[in-house]
Amino acid sequence: MASVIILIFIIGYLSITLEHPLKLDKTVPALIMASLIWAFLAIGFHYGWFDVIDTHDHAYSFLTGGEAAEEGFENTLLHHLGKTAEILIFLIGAMTIVEIIDLHRGFEVLKAAVGTRSKKKLLWIIGILAFILSAIIDNLTATIVLITLLRKLITNRDQRLWFAAMVVIAANAGGAWSPIGDVTTTMLWIADNVTAMGLIRYVIIPSVICFVIPFLIATYMPAFKGEIIVEDDIDEEAGKLLSSKTMLFLGLGMIVSVPIFKTVTHLPPYMGMMLALGVVWLVSEYIHPEEDFSKERKHLYSAHKALSRIEISSILFFLGILMAVAGLESLVYGVSDSGDPVGTLRYVAEILNGAIPNQDIVVMILGILSAIIDNVPLVAASMGMYTAPTDSLLWHFIAYSAGTGGSMLIIGSAAGVAAMGMEKIDFIWYLKKITWLAFIGFAAGAVAFILLTGGTM
Repeated sequence: MASVIILIFIIGYLSITLEHPLKLDKTVPALIMASLIWAFLAIGFHYGWFDVIDTHDHAYSFLTGGEAAEEGFENTLLHHLGKTAEILIFLIGAMTIVEIIDLHRGFEVLKAAVGTRSKKKLLWIIGILAFILSAIIDNLTATIVLITLLRKLITNRDQRLWFAAMVVIAANAGGAWSPIGDVTTTMLWIADNVTAMGLIRYVIIPSVICFVIPFLIATYMPAFKGEIIVEDDIDEEAGKLLSSKTMLFLGLGMIVSVPIFKTVTHLPPYMGMMLALGVVWLVSEYIHPEEDFSKERKHLYSAHKALSRIEISSILFFLGILMAVAGLESLVYGVSDSGDPVGTLRYVAEILNGAIPNQDIVVMILGILSAIIDNVPLVAASMGMYTAPTDSLLWHFIAYSAGTGGSMLIIGSAAGVAAMGMEKIDFIWYLKKITWLAFIGFAAGAVAFILLTGGTM
């Protein structure tokens, strides 16, 4: 039965990667995969074929635990649903704020500020913005903001896909050296495995290298030579409004306030994003975008319209893929060296650790695996595997590898999934065109980390 669950994940994963040949929206296999994995988990658990394990390493057996084990199973499912919901609420909030800014044509202000048609210059401007913004507002939100900006700058979708893909690399690299730049660095930070200054000290240079090298190579690629094709017929409605600057700076300012809110209150980031959305929504209800503004035109700039423009299929895809990975994480598949039961992903991580004597190589493999399987459970597994002190080089290398390794596949990171949903980026196209660039950046940064620090051994 355990093999069936793993097989469901493999088939579902392949269906997502073959979205275009199958002519099937990736959300469909993601939802079916998650539902079937948890269905087989429930059946197998109640028949005593296998046990389940929660995030606190408490294993539950229905045959010996009875009602207490049943409650443990339900709490495990609710815990994973809650963690997934945190990400979804955060994503919905960020996307809605971005859409409200867009309705008020706030990105026209940024578009005017960019002021270049050179693909090479635009590549570096967008890349630097992604690298810096992701460290401040996290890689997911930075990706959403910049892809929305790219839509204003580049009307040709085939051209825009290349820039959107490079944003993913830059955003993941920028998020790796900030405690709020990526979910995994936040996990390590909250668990007191790393400090903010420690991340900056050890990870920023490898992250810069991870970002710069792929971008240097890209400047010599045909896709980034020449100038951007601009359509001759300019939409008269595309100009700035009276509210453009206000909504742009308010929206971005409220997004930036999310990590500050988290630091002050110690509440999860999605609570700060809820507050940010509420404030932006409130202002959007009363602001006058036009000189002769009437109630009849209010709906054109309302948050309700912004909500209707969100890609709900992307939200549901997130739900499916994260819950499917959570199912794998919850399935007890073996025991650790100490004899305690461990989940599937933790089991794989410990096998790697036992088979490969060099810890640096193990961490790099975890980074590569994070492109295939969500990096959150992999980092959670590594946190359970090691007992290194705060600011140990090991934790910083894990932060780098898990944060940047996901760039190698479009579904390997939250930023990648957001870009995939917004621009309908084909998995195979990304694999052929971008994966090698992301791998070179990841490998170069990893080598730089080892050379600068002497490695984790």
